[in-house]
Amino acid sequence: MNALEILLVEDNAADAKLTIIALQEANVSNKIVLLRDGNEALEYIFGSIEDRVPKVIFLDLKMPKVNGNEVLAKLKQDGRTRKIPVVMFTSSQEPRDIKECFDLGANSYLVKPVDYDDFSKVVKSMGQYWTLHNITVD
Repeated sequence: MNALEILLVEDNAADAKLTIIALQEANVSNKIVLLRDGNEALEYIFGSIEDRVPKVIFLDLKMPKVNGNEVLAKLKQDGRTRKIPVVMFTSSQEPRDIKECFDLGANSYLVKPVDYDDFSKVVKSMGQYWTLHNITVD
């Protein structure tokens, strides 16, 4: 299995576009796959898990169809996907959301800044950390 992709699971088109631009500006060379909701994410991940494993998943919390917590729970319960780093990247600062994500196995929880420059800085550092500096195991 090759860990080559960044999966961005984000239903907000503007946030998705800003995230992709910031990752590209940070020279993150991994292929970025944008998925628009939790159901699409689960189909993509479990439909291709034998062929490829994402290097990291940036997962929004509040999405239609299947929310981020449901996606996170399924990923962390399956032995094939349990070790994939999952970064919750959301606008929610609710303590119960943060606690639930970590209880389900999130590797990181980042709140999306409202200001464009701050948003860009967070995404760039997040992308560089998880794709260049973080060490994973198979």
